[in-house]
Amino acid sequence: MSKSSPRRPFGGKSSGTVTVIEAKVHRSSARNARLAFILTAVIVGLLAAVVAASSMHPILALIVGALIGVPAGGIVWVLVRIWPVLRLLWWWLPEIGITTLLGIGWTQLANHTSGPVTFLVVALVVGVPAAIPASRRFILAWAMCLFVRHRLRVCFAQFIIANQSGSLPLILWARPTPVGERVWIYLRPGLSAKDLEGRLNKIAVACHASTVLVERASESNAAYLRFDIKRREVLTANVASPLVDVIDPTTPTVEQAPLTVPTALDLPDVDVPTITLPAQGKPATKKPASTANGGKPAASSSTPEDDLSDWI
Repeated sequence: MSKSSPRRPFGGKSSGTVTVIEAKVHRSSARNARLAFILTAVIVGLLAAVVAASSMHPILALIVGALIGVPAGGIVWVLVRIWPVLRLLWWWLPEIGITTLLGIGWTQLANHTSGPVTFLVVALVVGVPAAIPASRRFILAWAMCLFVRHRLRVCFAQFIIANQSGSLPLILWARPTPVGERVWIYLRPGLSAKDLEGRLNKIAVACHASTVLVERASESNAAYLRFDIKRREVLTANVASPLVDVIDPTTPTVEQAPLTVPTALDLPDVDVPTITLPAQGKPATKKPASTANGGKPAASSSTPEDDLSDWI
């Protein structure tokens, strides 16, 4: 599964092979495949033996469990062992599918039509979408999504630290947006969003974009992230509004003097009305009046020296 050879520093000669799967990933997949085979064979074999023991001899049940558990473990071993290859095929799945469809279409067209008709059909299929602006932008937008997926994979392999087993983030899907592309990825165990946030500038350079943003795509799963790759700013573009056609062009316009918009405010420049409170003096003392029977009047609740302003 691995066609890689040890890299030789300082420009040394190599054996001429191409690295398809890294040696670290190759060893990790082999170890995981052995563990998956043993666990699956033991668990499935024991469960099958327990079920079979209810209707046959225990020794025969163990033999039946082994006959069922070993093939099940072998299937799991194959799936885990070829996982790096499956991941590599997933990375190139859109290109493989498009190339296969184009090859089948060209073969069928060449076998059922003459040469001039074949070239005419190809010219129409290629030329018409390229000549129409809407279809051309649509094709280029999806082509950039394929380009971005591979550029992100290069970033992950070059300067983003992988986990202990060498597993990089899994790139799931990409689609175009009005400002660029949006890509969903799934982090493997040992990685986090903090590992990516500090390298967004490098990712933007690798993707030939202006800025790159990353955020969680799910509130319940921290491994599910979303990349927003921005190439252009749509807020500064001119937008055609249908309200312009509603206005009658013969409507007279009224010229108004431009208003002076204040740019600063200084509190001393604000005219504040001055409020003057009336002066409050002490009340004049009066001689206490006597009662009708010549007795002393009742004592007052307030003394003469009290100032009413103290209670206000």
